[in-house]
Amino acid sequence: MHSNQYAITEVKEIISAEGNIVKESNISTLLTDSRRINNAAEGLFFALSARRNGHEFIAEAYAAGVRNFVVKHGPEFNMPGANFLLVNDPLVALQTLAAYHRSQFKLQVIGITGSNGKTIVKEWLYQLLAADKNIVRNPKSYNSQIGVPLSVWQINSRNDLGIFEAGISTINEMEKLQSIVKPEIGILTHIGPAHDEGFDSRKQKVLEKLQLFKNSKLLIYNYDQLLDYQKDIPVKETFTWSRKFKVADLYVFSETVISKKYYLRAYYKKKEIECLIPFSDLASIENAITCWATMLAMGYSPAEADKRIERLVPVSMRLELKNGINNCSVIDDSYNSDLQSLEIALNFLGQQNQHQKKTLILSDILQSGLQLDVLYCQVANLIGTQSIDKFIGVGEALISNQTCFNLPEQYFFKDTPALLQQLKALNFKEETILIKGSRRFEFERISNALTQKAHETILEINLNTLLSNLNFYRSKLKPGVKVMAMVKAFSYGSGTFEVANMLQYNKVDYLAVAYIDEGVALRQAGINLPIMVLNPEASAFDKLVENKLEPVIYSFGLLDDFVIYTQDRAIQNYPVHLKIDTGMHRLGFENLDIETLCDMLEQNRYIRVQSVFSHLVASEAAQHDEFTKKQIKRFEKAFKEIEKTLGYKVIKHLSNTSGITRWPSAHYDMVRLGIGLYGVDSAVPASDGALMPIASLKTSVAQVKKIGAGETISYSRSGSLAKDGKIATVRIGYADGYLRAFGNGVGKMMIKGTLVPTVGNITMDMCMLDVSGLDVSEGDEVIVFDEQYRIEELARQIGTIPYEILTNVSQRVKRVYFYE
Repeated sequence: MHSNQYAITEVKEIISAEGNIVKESNISTLLTDSRRINNAAEGLFFALSARRNGHEFIAEAYAAGVRNFVVKHGPEFNMPGANFLLVNDPLVALQTLAAYHRSQFKLQVIGITGSNGKTIVKEWLYQLLAADKNIVRNPKSYNSQIGVPLSVWQINSRNDLGIFEAGISTINEMEKLQSIVKPEIGILTHIGPAHDEGFDSRKQKVLEKLQLFKNSKLLIYNYDQLLDYQKDIPVKETFTWSRKFKVADLYVFSETVISKKYYLRAYYKKKEIECLIPFSDLASIENAITCWATMLAMGYSPAEADKRIERLVPVSMRLELKNGINNCSVIDDSYNSDLQSLEIALNFLGQQNQHQKKTLILSDILQSGLQLDVLYCQVANLIGTQSIDKFIGVGEALISNQTCFNLPEQYFFKDTPALLQQLKALNFKEETILIKGSRRFEFERISNALTQKAHETILEINLNTLLSNLNFYRSKLKPGVKVMAMVKAFSYGSGTFEVANMLQYNKVDYLAVAYIDEGVALRQAGINLPIMVLNPEASAFDKLVENKLEPVIYSFGLLDDFVIYTQDRAIQNYPVHLKIDTGMHRLGFENLDIETLCDMLEQNRYIRVQSVFSHLVASEAAQHDEFTKKQIKRFEKAFKEIEKTLGYKVIKHLSNTSGITRWPSAHYDMVRLGIGLYGVDSAVPASDGALMPIASLKTSVAQVKKIGAGETISYSRSGSLAKDGKIATVRIGYADGYLRAFGNGVGKMMIKGTLVPTVGNITMDMCMLDVSGLDVSEGDEVIVFDEQYRIEELARQIGTIPYEILTNVSQRVKRVYFYE
């Protein structure tokens, strides 16, 4: 994050650090992630320990060129030319530095908090106010204890308005953020159940959020939500809005839908005013009213506020990773373009290893507040830190400043139509393409042209949730315990390289696949992590060795086959994994086999045992805990004998997903994380909110029909309605993985917030839903499962397990990956 420069000696004083400055340098960039090093020469790396100990990554940051570090009191680091500032808590130091930087500027600041809508309100206010103000704001949803200081660090002398959102998950967090943001104007968005688990009560959460405004001059909020908190509001001057009470400053008394837009009428200063919102969903309406109230509170006329709000455009908060034409991958971030979000998008591009070639399509960056030559030199420097092979610039400003860029392949076009005309000539093939554009350039047209056309039924996979689930399980482990992630069966239906890239970037230690071909596909996609193959086949040993995959040896026959294979090719010390059967009785050496196994392993120079492992049968079930204890004892007996024979230590792993949470004594050297990574763990109640499903399966309505009582529906005349009604035919069937067992009312889907049952048999490509009494139209979205209507409920409906539902989603269903 670029900003004004500070001398390292000045930084040392600001954060009250100890340590010697061995070389004077200027600091303009704050770094917290060794994988995302930008402007290393002027970077200051904070060794944070939010999830993993940041001190473990200092060497990596040093190797990337960083020479300034803020670390916790501890041993000296032997790194020539580096400055180490010693503090008690690097996070506090980061926040202190950001608070100091904020204090150097007298710009007006709006602070936003709430449970939902913070980021949307922030981005919409940016759209509404950017014509009059030079605005600095959080990139995306950088609203945490780390994200807020990084956001505030962006403030420079050209800014006259800051809009910063602040999010909290427990008590005693907001005061720290308040001291950094120091908002003059406060906005409280919708209060809902998000993060309730971090507080004793909803009231405690609301009072904590209100701490952001304790020194604000004005607070804007929904009067209906804070009825019970009037005495707790820390701000004397308020601007309220309401849909129920006339005492509010903005009283919305009429709401009507006109051509999918929302028409509001309200009383303001005893006069009737109006506003047309270009959205009709409930969340957008509430967020837009908050923006309306904010504009009025800031002195805009009702007519001007209405004019600007009517032009609001949707905010895309997430990057989308999709399959493209000619075996390309397309990262679609075509709705906003600024330096900060470009850095985030380039970082995500850098995580992708499935294609060697990386391409960036970028539009002019608007409203940056910088001189154009300065801006595009910064853009060129940022791009230069990434391995971009092809650069395509669109817009007059990029054409005028093209001398800033020096990439292997680069092309410039005056506008989007000019690029679309030449799209075929650019010969996109087997490359990862990042599309990054300001909204007015309509880069969605480029995305549509480059994206593979597919079935309208979509499995959306949230990679941020995947990471959150990974970190949840990591938090259960002692330092040094490794993580093996199970990505077999197309990552439980969630995708191969897309998921594996995320796991590799976030430094899991091992991947596991079921078959050699799955491992080969990962290698071809640029995955270089160690990969264990659970079911290796002797006929494919060549591919296994060629791709440096590590086989599981579970029988004497397989052991013989592999030893002979390595012996014939003079291969020595090839890594293998030994599977012990402690009670699953599926694959593996049983206890009575161990002595013979040890005899075969003794002085065997062709293989090297990388790990010994077994599989818990019922780690999630308390009623089987005694059996689990027997498995643990059998496993310990087996690996101790094997290690004694080998004369060296091996990696021991026993715990599966539920074993991680319920059996900490059985973590050993590594754990195997399976379905929990994807958000499902029967040992972790869904109500806890600790895990979230990463996948949402969505389809759409193809047709709506009126059906008379008793008329039959679907094959075999199996369905009917008890009285006159309507059915919606939706674009999903058993060929997509929606099993026939869901037919005839067993399964339900969500349309417009209402669960509706299936009618009749599920067909190959379609099924029918009873939507009697609902306002449903062709094209409406239908949710098969998501984070609210969870996959566990579908499994319960047909008496199966979530694994089966997830892995049954067929490959013809389009996968779209989201990343914030």
